[in-house]
Amino acid sequence: MPPFRILPALLATLVLTALTQAGAAQTYPSQNITMVVSFAAGGVADVVARLVALKLGERLRQNVVVENRGGAGGNLAAKAVVLSQPDGYTILATTTALAINETVTKNKGFSVDDLSPVAIVASSPDVLAVHPSNLAKDLREFIANGREKSFTYGSAGIGTAPHIGAEYFFREVTKVKSVHVPFTGGAPATQAAVGNHVDALVLTLPTVTPQIHQGTLRGIGLASLKRNPAVPNVPTYGEMGFPDVESGSWVGFFVPDKTPAAIVTKLHAEINEIIKTADAQDKLKVVGFDPIIESHAETVARFRGDVARWGKMAASVGFSTQ
Repeated sequence: MPPFRILPALLATLVLTALTQAGAAQTYPSQNITMVVSFAAGGVADVVARLVALKLGERLRQNVVVENRGGAGGNLAAKAVVLSQPDGYTILATTTALAINETVTKNKGFSVDDLSPVAIVASSPDVLAVHPSNLAKDLREFIANGREKSFTYGSAGIGTAPHIGAEYFFREVTKVKSVHVPFTGGAPATQAAVGNHVDALVLTLPTVTPQIHQGTLRGIGLASLKRNPAVPNVPTYGEMGFPDVESGSWVGFFVPDKTPAAIVTKLHAEINEIIKTADAQDKLKVVGFDPIIESHAETVARFRGDVARWGKMAASVGFSTQ
């Protein structure tokens, strides 16, 4: 094609693309939406996903079907969404594990560049909890006992934020010997701790809040700089003599890369409006979440920053998987 014809052709392509995306946003959604959750039912991702899915369905006037696909630290669900059509009808609900796995999982079959962040809506610190029969009265005693004998701890899976945060705390900060027992999500890990099948549990707080209130688990340390109103009697790591230890996780929503920008923008706006409601705020805060309402640019920046930050933390404890 002669050079003088290239520019008009390029402009025509750009205009056509813009019109196509605008049309897609105007007709979207015209069918049910599937929300794929990276972890088992009952975990933090599932709790937030179901809250958002219900309200999103009402706002968009289409059913939003929640599908739990736990396993591989969240990678199974993420890969399934990456391989889906980039049309806004398949949404990934996941946690900070997605950012962590970009560094620690070498052969997962996709990268974070294959996904587009839509919204990150809630965050919460990790909590270390034990069975009520555990002889340690608090975190100091638990760590002291761990220096004499190794212990097991459960998490929501390999490469999740609680797993990496716990490894960093046990290996680098306290120098104790621990054995990680991964589960397919927070709920099965919690059940194992309640059944006293593991010596401790490290999870993002909301999954464990009900058990702490019921007394079936005892929270002995919160990996945050201040106490959380949902469990006001659980001290921070700093109060127990381990200052400046901060670890937690967020819950966010992603779609395949190449999903029309207009659809991403629409989903971002609708989800933000859901999180702004008093009902959503109350439901999140009562179990230990801090709601997050950000612009789309801020969401993308948060995610990219976490990919780098958690990558450095994972490298410091020498953790990676194949």
